[in-house]
Amino acid sequence: MRRRSVPLVAVAVVTAVFLLALAAACGGAGKKQSAFCTGYPPDSPAYVGWGEDISGLPLHPNSAGYLAQIAGTGGNQFLHADFGGGGAYGIPFVAVPGGTPGVPVNFTAYGDESDPGPYKIPLNAPIEGGGGDGDRHVLSLDYDNCILYELYRAFPQAGYWNADSGAIWNLRSSALRPPGWTSADAAGLPIFPGLVRYEEIAAGQINHALRVTFGTTQRGYVLPATHWASSNTNANTPPMGLRLRLSAGFDTSGYTGQARVILEALKRYGLIVADNGSNWFITGSADPRFDDNDLNQLKSVPGAAFEVVNTGAVCTGSQGPAVCG
Repeated sequence: MRRRSVPLVAVAVVTAVFLLALAAACGGAGKKQSAFCTGYPPDSPAYVGWGEDISGLPLHPNSAGYLAQIAGTGGNQFLHADFGGGGAYGIPFVAVPGGTPGVPVNFTAYGDESDPGPYKIPLNAPIEGGGGDGDRHVLSLDYDNCILYELYRAFPQAGYWNADSGAIWNLRSSALRPPGWTSADAAGLPIFPGLVRYEEIAAGQINHALRVTFGTTQRGYVLPATHWASSNTNANTPPMGLRLRLSAGFDTSGYTGQARVILEALKRYGLIVADNGSNWFITGSADPRFDDNDLNQLKSVPGAAFEVVNTGAVCTGSQGPAVCG
């Protein structure tokens, strides 16, 4: 994650639809790796969440401008699965029972925008990148209570974690982060709901949007995102929370296996801009069961095959209330 210093934005607290599109109802210990919680709060037409079918939503009036700006920045211009490699790539997670002890977290950068904890994240939980010098995300799901714990730049210590930032999500709630707050992701969104997970691929259907990154983002966000990580004020630059979908006319008949499942989901649920990174990189869990040969088919899908849908105004501002629109 490439963050920049961002002032706290004062915005009226919004109760928005926040469909944390996870796979199934919470279960017991026998379902540790498949019993993910599902929360579907009442719908609101103003704010579109992870599990919202966007295939029928109107185009954003600046769809062409956003796509041209992304193309004009250079870098990768095709879809790319930022997971696979026998489990070496992607963001790992652990599923833990409700009785798991909480662990203290010492926040080293964004403590004023982080939930204080403790966090039910075992100190031996897998770290993104195998513990290298990257984003080092750590994710843990309490499947008994439907509580998600996420850390950014996490380092295990003797009896506690050091982390730049963290967030605790009640997956049965539609509550967002406070306006202007980050999370373990730059956009102030949860990470886990936007991952491609192998269980979904094996079932043949993904029922939620996917997390995507771009090299240059705007100093603004679209709800349910609550945070920006940029100083760029170009209105054509994608803000955090922007929603893109694969065009209905894009022919997926030549794609097979895991790539085909992903592409069909992108027509119905699309992508949500969640962080700064390489253009068009979508995120999945770190799982050795992904098939790289299948996933590599995505590299032939151009960014030009996408369109931006209108899910709300861009929120900006630095002093006092943010301006959305």
